[in-house]
Amino acid sequence: MNKSELNGSPHNMQQNYQDAMVMVRKFGKPDLFLTFTCNPSWFEVLNCMEGVQRPEDRPDIIIHVFNMKLKELLEGICKHGIFGTVLTYIYVIEFQK
Repeated sequence: MNKSELNGSPHNMQQNYQDAMVMVRKFGKPDLFLTFTCNPSWFEVLNCMEGVQRPEDRPDIIIHVFNMKLKELLEGICKHGIFGTVLTYIYVIEFQK
């Protein structure tokens, strides 16, 4: 495995930064910056809870719903052009407690 293939490693983050800077040089500064936040109380998450389960008991469901909604958002932006034509994009996922 190449050092830059290990997600979250210092080498991977440096490589991603360099890739982003190449995109900025080629396409110019970004036109849009969005923050998309996961909500453990989304209907889709709560609907999957069984018995006395709470969302914090099922991080697998939360991340699955988050990924589905992120994919939907990116399709809206990139494929359907809700903000106009997209030449390129970068996204970062951060986890917090």
